[in-house]
Amino acid sequence: MSETIAKQSAEDSDYHKNPSLSWMIGFLFVVSFLGLFSVVPLRKVMIIDFKLTYPSGTATAHLINSFHTPAGAKLAKKQVKTLGKFFSFSFLWGFFQWFYTAGDDCGFAYFPTFGLKAYQNKFYFDFSATYVGVGMICPHIVNISVLLGGILSWGLMWPLIDTRKGHWYSAALESTNIHGLQGYKVFIAIAIILGDGLYNFFKVLSRTLAALFFQLRSRGASSGLPVVDHPSPKSLKLSYDDERRTRLFIKDQIPTWFAIAGYVTIAAISTATLPHIFHQLKWYYILVIYIFAPTLAFCNAYGCGLTDWSLASTYGKLAIFTIGAWAGASHGGVLAGLAACGVMMNIVSTASDLTQDFKTGYLTLSSPRSMFVSQVIGTAMGCIISPCVFWLFYKAFDDLGHPGSEYPSPNAVIYRNMAILGVQGFSALPKNCLLLCYVFFGLAIAINLIKDSSGKKWSRFIPLPMAMAIPFYLGPYFAIDMAMGSLILFVWQKIDRRKADNFGPAVASGLICGDGIWTLPSSILALAGIKPPICMKFLSRGSNSRVDKFLESLG
Repeated sequence: MSETIAKQSAEDSDYHKNPSLSWMIGFLFVVSFLGLFSVVPLRKVMIIDFKLTYPSGTATAHLINSFHTPAGAKLAKKQVKTLGKFFSFSFLWGFFQWFYTAGDDCGFAYFPTFGLKAYQNKFYFDFSATYVGVGMICPHIVNISVLLGGILSWGLMWPLIDTRKGHWYSAALESTNIHGLQGYKVFIAIAIILGDGLYNFFKVLSRTLAALFFQLRSRGASSGLPVVDHPSPKSLKLSYDDERRTRLFIKDQIPTWFAIAGYVTIAAISTATLPHIFHQLKWYYILVIYIFAPTLAFCNAYGCGLTDWSLASTYGKLAIFTIGAWAGASHGGVLAGLAACGVMMNIVSTASDLTQDFKTGYLTLSSPRSMFVSQVIGTAMGCIISPCVFWLFYKAFDDLGHPGSEYPSPNAVIYRNMAILGVQGFSALPKNCLLLCYVFFGLAIAINLIKDSSGKKWSRFIPLPMAMAIPFYLGPYFAIDMAMGSLILFVWQKIDRRKADNFGPAVASGLICGDGIWTLPSSILALAGIKPPICMKFLSRGSNSRVDKFLESLG
């Protein structure tokens, strides 16, 4: 929404809303609690009646339960010690790098690992502990997919399209203009993301509807959809542990009337408040969103229970296109679509997160009511803390959101251009870009079809289109870091798999957290006006000779 991102998009740059701490906190408070109330009445259906697995929630519960065994407690102490070591290393490494970043493109993050020509196409290792840690956590196929996407786009496609400058698009356009090469980068990435997202959306939706159909049919035509206040009949004999969990889960109820009243009240307040924050987002747009949101939240929570995949971003894109097209370009449809996306994603993501937590609570004998209250408290804290952290970054880094900066915010550009596409149609695309979008949209669906029909033996070797799309706009430099992390973990697993499985996540978490925490003192130093003392920059031999001659002329 900001002016920085709007200028990169070229179209509708007049419609923007720069971040402000007051409206960001207000916006989060009026939309973030709706998802919590939307799924509470059906929590028993998903956890007890349908027995959805929620893999991440189940894994978390088993991890928590393992801490309460003698062996688990001993391992946990070692993991915490390992995390602390690599946290310290990552923090000190970030501090060390800071000394060499006194100017633009200075420091280890701009080291031309594979040569200056490769560096110009974003192929370099930037010594980021965060991305190395992410590579150790992500599955190998994700890291390989991201690297393949970077090679395909920045190694082949963009150099080839750049040779068509003056034919497919004007040679006078800046590199950031959406009608030039930037348009191909953004919209082809969007096409892949939409193709992959829509395929998985319909796949999860079909599985959800099929599972619902068989679940309801097995319960009998006469029995209605169960909710919290109406216990379901017992059909299978449960183990003692399951009976105890079910008894506690049902005993500590959250009344259905309370959930419905809470949703309606917050929805009414939000419908009246949001048009004052975003004038382009009319009250009737919001009302329509809130009518359909509980159904979409349930679908997302149910699908997440089956596949462990939250499709919140897909539902957000759906809101971008529908509300943006409804509002129209002349009435600020871009901002209306982006605001609607924020509302929808908040609702459906918090709904799936809460049901994941309910599953964890069910398996760890935690009180559902206490978990709901804790989630409300945590959400309220997040409504204040998250904008404050973002505001610190926004004020500390003047180039936040600029291409090539430390924090380029690629998703911001992608989502804004999705909104432009929804409002203006295909007229926003440069020449032949639409054809390429169709091709890559179809390829994303085809790859998913092949992956799902190949069986487990071969599907694990087929790349993920969504992961491949990420470096299309951003560049492959972070993919190289992630591949390095993946390689480290792979070698470690070959040497000692048990130790790698036990301590790999701790090492990765330490690398990520240490580098992340360093950004806080780095931001404070930037706000205080304290700058690094050294600029370490890499030049070609010819550029270095020109610099030497210039310095000699001054001397």
